[in-house]
Amino acid sequence: METKYAVGLMSGTSLDGIDAALVEIKGSGTETSCTLIHFVTLEIPKEIRQRILRASVPETSRVDEICSLNFELGHLFNDATTKVLTESNFKGSLDFVASHGQTLYHLPNPSNQLMKSTLQIGDPSIIAFHHKVPVVFNFRVMDIVAGGDGAPLVPYSEFLMYREKHKTVLLQNIGGIGNVTVIPQNAHLDDLYAFDTGPGNMMMNAATSHYYNELYDKNGLHAKKGTLIEALYQKLLNHPYLKLEPPKSTGRELFGEHLVSKLYKEGYDADDVIYTLTKFTAHSITDAYKRFIMPKHTIDKVIIGGGGAYNPVLLEEIRMMLPDDIMVCTQEDLGFSSDAKEAIAFAILGNETLAGRSSNVPSATASKEHMILGQICPNPWSSLTESD
Repeated sequence: METKYAVGLMSGTSLDGIDAALVEIKGSGTETSCTLIHFVTLEIPKEIRQRILRASVPETSRVDEICSLNFELGHLFNDATTKVLTESNFKGSLDFVASHGQTLYHLPNPSNQLMKSTLQIGDPSIIAFHHKVPVVFNFRVMDIVAGGDGAPLVPYSEFLMYREKHKTVLLQNIGGIGNVTVIPQNAHLDDLYAFDTGPGNMMMNAATSHYYNELYDKNGLHAKKGTLIEALYQKLLNHPYLKLEPPKSTGRELFGEHLVSKLYKEGYDADDVIYTLTKFTAHSITDAYKRFIMPKHTIDKVIIGGGGAYNPVLLEEIRMMLPDDIMVCTQEDLGFSSDAKEAIAFAILGNETLAGRSSNVPSATASKEHMILGQICPNPWSSLTESD
């Protein structure tokens, strides 16, 4: 069974950094095994983070800014690749890099005359040039072309790594957005389904940044001091996305800064706002289970990953909102890494692309077909090397 070494790169809508996972991958398809060698997060400089946020809002975006950010982020993704290789003291031969890029805008359900589409930036040519390897990128586009939402894409890797014969397992990622993958007991790939549950860290992070100039509510310390703003909470519970039937996906367009900024004028206490948003995030997750999953399956286990897994207040709210017989644990509880999970997932997806295998899950994305995902930026030096 062929062994490859790869770097998976991911930067989510929470903009808290570029995750880089160096992995060893053996095989492909259902025979895939993947071992994490090293993981790092490269912080996105505040100035660039603010420009990404401006560029992702139609009212403040500029085409010249987007053009430049595409290359600036390409260099940052390259730096993250270098960082994970250097810190791991990797002496082997890197076979490929798989880069998700940075989502700038995602339109699964466009209005007006706009077309269903998605845009990730962070040009892979820069990585291919400096590291002399092929780079797989632009994973979401083909799923959208095939009629899907382009999200979520991690269910394929989750099926390979977490399926159980006698238990129904839910993989809940809490990044900027929350998304869940449902793996029924003894499932085949087409038995999976997945969807975005709603906000992940996005709303909590926006409020924490506004009130405290901090990237996120570390260890839930602000939420822990807050009390529920009942009127605000009830208003949030009526958000139409919660009632929308899966498959569905969302992003900054529905749960971004524009929604949270309306609260700042109300004169609420900062910690009360952060706690209320934390509780709403937990509700959006568990409400999705109760509406769309529990009528079909008995849930045995919920495995939580992403940055939200490190927020004890959020985890406790989720546990309190679910029946006691459902095991709620984190990736760390199982010996894995919450931070590295999505970067690993894209390394696996890149491996499938290079093997010529489909890796979207139509039952998760609503795609009409199983598709080979991604585009391949070749090693630009390979023909020069061969001619030498």
